Amino acid sequence: MQAFKVYKNISLKGKHSREILVDAFVPESDHALPVVIFSHGFKGFKDWGPFNTIAEMFAEAGFAFIKFNFSFNGTTAEEPLEFADLEAFGNNNFTKELDDLEHVIEWVMAETQLFKAQTDKISLLGHSRGGGITILKAAEHSNIASLATWAAVADFSRFITGQDIEDWKNSGVHFIENTRTGQMMPLYLQLYHDYFENHERLQIKSAMNRINKPVLLVHGTDDETVSISHGQELQGQNPEWARLIVIQGGDHTFGAGHPFLSESLPPQFQQVVIETVHFFKKA
Repeated sequence: MQAFKVYKNISLKGKHSREILVDAFVPESDHALPVVIFSHGFKGFKDWGPFNTIAEMFAEAGFAFIKFNFSFNGTTAEEPLEFADLEAFGNNNFTKELDDLEHVIEWVMAETQLFKAQTDKISLLGHSRGGGITILKAAEHSNIASLATWAAVADFSRFITGQDIEDWKNSGVHFIENTRTGQMMPLYLQLYHDYFENHERLQIKSAMNRINKPVLLVHGTDDETVSISHGQELQGQNPEWARLIVIQGGDHTFGAGHPFLSESLPPQFQQVVIETVHFFKKA
């Protein structure tokens, strides 16, 4: 087991004038470190559920593990565990998240005082919508050596019906309920415009087809949010580079929830982390 240091809530100023809060779990080492950068999903945040436990597991395995809050995810620097800024949440979009991830990658490459990253060993990891974002970024960024996704979406558009779009256009806002907090969370029409104004760039399956680096796709058979068909479609786009691992009985968060009060991961999430660490070590 490798010793490591934890740096919490490092504040970066994002491209869009909002803070990106970053956590770094850094093994003690005299050598340059392989880095994993983790992107959370929709209605997620860097400290959700077992993400701190997972970060520790990666650090113990020898990786500098970086996780961060997308700047418009609805949390704030003062309340990083709550959706305290629904106005920001409503103004989030896919290109802003790509910009945030780009900013974190460039910060990792430049932050030699905190750790000296192996620039040929920077890997991306993302959950759900964050998985889709990591696929898009990996297709764009030459310094990404490999990527893994957990329950990644294959298409940003399939979750919105035609009727939703008509109502959205008429009212300017579409509300979704956060069943955990009871909040009605706004999505402003700018999200719709961002998607169609950047339609070609935001095609996840097309991006997957262009990737020429190792990819691990992990999906659960009982995912109620993102069907396993997403993983199958993504793997089918690039069978030469992409491997699909199926977690039997796995739901969207592989048995975990928030708050996470256990000292150990659920067995399914244990399997996910073990498989992912093994993949990154070999990639």
